[in-house]
Amino acid sequence: MAVTGKLTDAFNLLSKLTWQRAGNMGQVVSSYILSKLTQKATHWGSPISISFEPTTSCNLRCPECPSGLRSFTRPTGMLPDELFRNTIDQLHQKLLYLIFYFQGEPYLHPRFLEMVQYASKRKIYTATSTNAHYLTEENARKTVESGLDRLIISIDGTSQETYQAYRVGGNLNKVIEGTRNLIKWKKELKSKTPFVIFQFLVVRPNEHQIADVKKLAAELGVDDVWFKTAQIYDYAQGSPLIPTIDYYSRYQNTGNGTYQIKNKLLNHCWRMWHSCVITWDGLVVPCCFDKDAEYRMGDLKTESFRALWRGTHYQKFRGAVLKSRSQVEMCRNCTEGTKVWG
Repeated sequence: MAVTGKLTDAFNLLSKLTWQRAGNMGQVVSSYILSKLTQKATHWGSPISISFEPTTSCNLRCPECPSGLRSFTRPTGMLPDELFRNTIDQLHQKLLYLIFYFQGEPYLHPRFLEMVQYASKRKIYTATSTNAHYLTEENARKTVESGLDRLIISIDGTSQETYQAYRVGGNLNKVIEGTRNLIKWKKELKSKTPFVIFQFLVVRPNEHQIADVKKLAAELGVDDVWFKTAQIYDYAQGSPLIPTIDYYSRYQNTGNGTYQIKNKLLNHCWRMWHSCVITWDGLVVPCCFDKDAEYRMGDLKTESFRALWRGTHYQKFRGAVLKSRSQVEMCRNCTEGTKVWG
């Protein structure tokens, strides 16, 4: 992919860095280092990045996704405008990066792009991930006009047969058409944003199309291609989704027919210090691995973000991660550090 596009995106991100945000980053990094050294949870500063969930609704039924499987115990709903704006108003001075994604398809929220615009006007770097089925001409134009900085398009196959093996209920032609609409409106409006990424989740049915997706991205004018390893919930006995190409697998065969996660669980986690996830109904959870919001650090409907971020409950959780991540259920299938990028 074009190096100039990546540089433009990097400079765009740096342009959002104010002295206040840089100072906050220094506080967060130094407190994280101190916590690792002392094995005691210390935290200074505010989050550098957060993920906000526009909705848990989704049009697809992907086999390893709670939204797709409709397997949540938490309710499905849409992020209220007031909750979103109140939170951004609390955090925007120190917040650098905002991801509009957790579970669900963001474009199903009727005011999703208005929320993007609200954050963009506060000079926060904004990103989202989509299955691209709703990138109509109108939505593509509004996306560019919203100021969205990064758009990740999930495309897990270059033929309909391969694509639908994981993106159950999906239509590859819609993904390609939506991508074309987006690239067209970037050119029409002479905009450098959003930086458009094809994200290819490597699973056994599509691993033979890795070169093909790079070619397709180049033909469409996509800025970059990322290859992502797949999280498998029941991996111990193997899965037809685990790739045969070891480089793109999070799991390894133990030799006796069972599988184990590749990376060693280290007793620290950068995400616990620099970021968090906020569900559509205001629950704050530690990271994107807590898909059913079991590890709830607080509720923004009843308390301020600052109070829960610095609160006893959050500090105890950070301390538990420093003591033994293997004792935290959601951490056991965590592959932080084993992502593969193209």
